[in-house]
Amino acid sequence: MTFDPGTPPAASATDDHVLATWLAEVAGRRLLQVRQEGLGGRELKDAGDRAAHELLMGLLAELRPGDAVLSEEGKDDKARLEADRVWIVDPLDGTREFSEPPRDDWAVHVALWERSADGGDLTAGAVAQPVLGETFTTGEAPAVPASSSERPRIAVSRSRPPAFVQALAEEIGAELVPMGSAGVKMMSVVRDVADAYVHAGGQYEWDSAAPVAVARAAGLFTSRVDGSPLVYNQDDVYLPDVVVCRPELSERILAFIAAHGTE
Repeated sequence: MTFDPGTPPAASATDDHVLATWLAEVAGRRLLQVRQEGLGGRELKDAGDRAAHELLMGLLAELRPGDAVLSEEGKDDKARLEADRVWIVDPLDGTREFSEPPRDDWAVHVALWERSADGGDLTAGAVAQPVLGETFTTGEAPAVPASSSERPRIAVSRSRPPAFVQALAEEIGAELVPMGSAGVKMMSVVRDVADAYVHAGGQYEWDSAAPVAVARAAGLFTSRVDGSPLVYNQDDVYLPDVVVCRPELSERILAFIAAHGTE
């Protein structure tokens, strides 16, 4: 089945926020198409990963030929460590959920890291949730509404919520909200579906880069579980833990983890 990504917005030639948004949305459209091709199980997972990765790599090579790319589905070219601009992408975050139509809790992550005098940081990002028809982007930072819940809500894995998060929830009087991919969990805080996402079970840079960029733009608190900054474009891309939450919850969450750990 052929796929036409269309023409990128004119502003994307010079605006990385616009480009990140368009790339995430186009990859999302491609993934929705793959879902209609009659595949299932492992075949559907592999086809989705491959199609979104190849599309993003091709478009970035065309539209930002001088930039490096770190993709979950690609070989890690260490030349990115010397590059001034590195796109960090997860072509399909939540492969399991993607392979279980009509589930909507999967996403596409596109983020840009840029070098600076003090090292470098994320400067643009977009997270598309294609089934919802929504894309969250640093280009138009989401306005996080006041919490609609009397109790704090913590987004957790729908299959294996970590024991320490269950203990944290008891400590601060929170309820657990199960859902799929990491990006969806982080965007759930932006969307007022949850108030925090706390994870320490192992992730990589592409799992959190785009959602963290958007969460920061939206005014949310982001850090490692020890309170230190999340740092990207490292030699070792393993970045196993993350906290994304409403700012007013950060001290209580970090204090609990400091006292009790994440085991």
